[in-house]
Amino acid sequence: MSKRPHIRFIINPTSGPRSKVDVAARVKLHLDHSKFDHDIVYTDYAGHAPELAKQAAEKGCAVVVAVGGDGTVNEVARGLLHTETALGIIPRGSGNGLARHLQVPLSVDGAIRFLNQGHRTRIDSGTINGHPFFTTAGIGFDAYISSVFAGSKHRGLKTYVELIMKEVRNYRHLPVKVTINGKTLDTDCFVLAFANAAQYGNNAYIAPLADIRDGLLDVCLVRKLDMFKALNLSYSMLAKKPAGPDSAEYFKAMAVEVTTDHSIMYHADGDFLGKASAFSVSMVPQSLYVVAP
Repeated sequence: MSKRPHIRFIINPTSGPRSKVDVAARVKLHLDHSKFDHDIVYTDYAGHAPELAKQAAEKGCAVVVAVGGDGTVNEVARGLLHTETALGIIPRGSGNGLARHLQVPLSVDGAIRFLNQGHRTRIDSGTINGHPFFTTAGIGFDAYISSVFAGSKHRGLKTYVELIMKEVRNYRHLPVKVTINGKTLDTDCFVLAFANAAQYGNNAYIAPLADIRDGLLDVCLVRKLDMFKALNLSYSMLAKKPAGPDSAEYFKAMAVEVTTDHSIMYHADGDFLGKASAFSVSMVPQSLYVVAP
């Protein structure tokens, strides 16, 4: 490494809209080369980005930039946890939840110029059954939609909304036991969302009051969902305010335990992880540096 801070760009070549942008060319044009050295690497397979990020951190990189969607951001961030290397983001996905929460410009050129400012801050991360997440994790319907969305040929908000409207009538809530803040709830569960950041992505705010630096999970429980409650919850998410008590309940906690007699789907940062009948969710305060205001 030279005396100038080094930035590594990790590009997921499969992320992004059909109209491809030559990110390498834009980096050459907009990165301040008087301030930073850089290199660009590409992922070859799922799970490659954490390796590339960890290698960069071990070499003393100042910043590692995830170029891709929320899945790529999650992978790069996992490789940087508990290091002095900061996560940067060039958002190229359909939701871009962490980029939006951190107020990173959504354009490629704007995100690169934002890196030149060099602002760093620490944020919290969470884990669900040992898997790190940085925006949201959840069990129930949102995880089910993640599994369906992952298999869809089309991306974007329109596809996501169409899937929700198609599947919401067929998905059934399940009984779960939730231990939170020393109390155990026996409850039905349509969605149980664990938020570090305020939104899923696409400005859909599942936990509008979430603070990514407070060391606490914002937990949103939707017990049952009929069409009226679905409309109320959808409006609240888009209006960036908590839903009414008839539609959702909110809690703050450092850790949550969930058990159920039935295996339930779960996700982290929108990536479907599988099914389980027991979940341990917790916060890891101030565990990641990010380039953000």
